[in-house]
Amino acid sequence: MAETKIRQHHEQEEENLPVQYINYTFFKLDPLWRRLPSEERERGKQEFLDAVESGAEQMILRSYSLLGLRSDADFMLWRIAYDLDAFERMTGALLNTGLGRYLSVAYSYFAISRRSIYVGEHTPGFENKRYIVPGEGEYLFVYPFVKRREWYRLPLEERQRMMNEHMKVGRAHYPIKNNTAYCFGIDDYEFILSFEAESPKKFQDLMMDLRETEASSYTELDTPIFTCRRRSLPDILDFLG
Repeated sequence: MAETKIRQHHEQEEENLPVQYINYTFFKLDPLWRRLPSEERERGKQEFLDAVESGAEQMILRSYSLLGLRSDADFMLWRIAYDLDAFERMTGALLNTGLGRYLSVAYSYFAISRRSIYVGEHTPGFENKRYIVPGEGEYLFVYPFVKRREWYRLPLEERQRMMNEHMKVGRAHYPIKNNTAYCFGIDDYEFILSFEAESPKKFQDLMMDLRETEASSYTELDTPIFTCRRRSLPDILDFLG
């Protein structure tokens, strides 16, 4: 009863806070780009960098390379903002640059940050914030996530028990950082998850342990999974050619 009242108090306090929007946009480069004269490519890349710099004033932005890791996307921009117009303006500006005309959006995930109902005063010492604050991990692992409908027919206490086990396994793999965003009702999935880690092996170790937990048996979908390496945007564009 006490935990329920505390949770309700947090929810009431957060009603007045601005909504934090999360977006992961994956870009694919048209190979025709590399056949352009070098002067035209340099000009197009600078236009792209200028558009990002201008739009980034209104958001948190991180850039990641997927070159050599996937065939369907070359780089990704992780954007966090409190104004949807900022996403729209930046995306329009990017696609209208010299480089942007040779880019396609391979994937784009949109979500909202929320306080988890499974994390609170009953899990002391575990991060319990509504807003996502990116860390400094060299790698980011991003994927959509959907729970089986049977999960939501279980009593909350039963789900909490399984999530406690799930989170205990996660804490054993510190400092891997989980960023969970909610997209139920506003995108095709329930959640978009991203994990910051120091290496692919460290993240794989975590996932191999998590799949043994009881809660994981209620997973409906958790693919595609993107391994993204944090790079400065000028470096990424140089890799593109």
